[in-house]
Amino acid sequence: MKYSFITGLFLFALLGCSSSTKKDENKKAIAKAGNNYLYDEAIKNIIPQNTPAKDSVELLNKYIDNWIRESLVIQKAENNLTDEQKNVDKQLQEYRNSLITYAYENELVKQKLDTTITSEDIEKYYSANQADFQLKDNIIKVIYVKVNKKAPNINKLKQLYKSDNPKDREQLAGYCHQFALNFYLDDNSWLLFDDLLKEIPIQTYNKELFLQNNRYVEVSDSVNSYFLNIKGFKTRNSTSPLSFEKENIKNIILNKRKLQLISKMKEDVYNDAANNNKIEIYLNEKPKK
Repeated sequence: MKYSFITGLFLFALLGCSSSTKKDENKKAIAKAGNNYLYDEAIKNIIPQNTPAKDSVELLNKYIDNWIRESLVIQKAENNLTDEQKNVDKQLQEYRNSLITYAYENELVKQKLDTTITSEDIEKYYSANQADFQLKDNIIKVIYVKVNKKAPNINKLKQLYKSDNPKDREQLAGYCHQFALNFYLDDNSWLLFDDLLKEIPIQTYNKELFLQNNRYVEVSDSVNSYFLNIKGFKTRNSTSPLSFEKENIKNIILNKRKLQLISKMKEDVYNDAANNNKIEIYLNEKPKK
């Protein structure tokens, strides 16, 4: 909210630069809003080159309409606020300081942040913070195939999707690439169960109980058949597996390093100034007579 307010102040300032409260006879005015005039010099660069005439007129009209609306609001504010309320110098300076600091911190991070994260780093963080990795949703490892009811060799498919035999898995992959409408064969990765339910017409009031009591699932709608081999599952509120959290942990570690880098920079800047006698505090000085 703070930045939105200050950004608005900058916009008001820009509007002021392109308009005036007293008409300049040496310039061509193209609009007036209350006591403010908008001049043609303000619109010279708002329309990109090679814009069709119809679009140019539309862009120009939109710009003028926005200027009028903003200008009227500014004048309303000017007339209804006290001088103290209209003094925005402090807010503008604070916003400028925030932008400069943010830009410097980003450049520091870009140049000096160590982005190398090893498997050992991830495992160490996971082991030390198990309580932070409680599942909020059910997840599964699964083989899933969707085919049209009229697809060939469905009886063969019913055998293949249940098999752990490497040769059968190869045949299943070949069948899916040729006939399946949708499929997922990477049973080493975890998926959100809710995402899978968006693909399969399974009706259940208790998802956890369904996972605990089903291994092979075959359902159909009016057009398609769905085959599901649940290779593993974890229910919500249990500890999330490491493989499911790897990317999340990488981001957490990177963010921690980023915060540490910025914190160290601030501390170094302070210590450097203190060591070079660049800091003085006069709060406790007695007033001179």
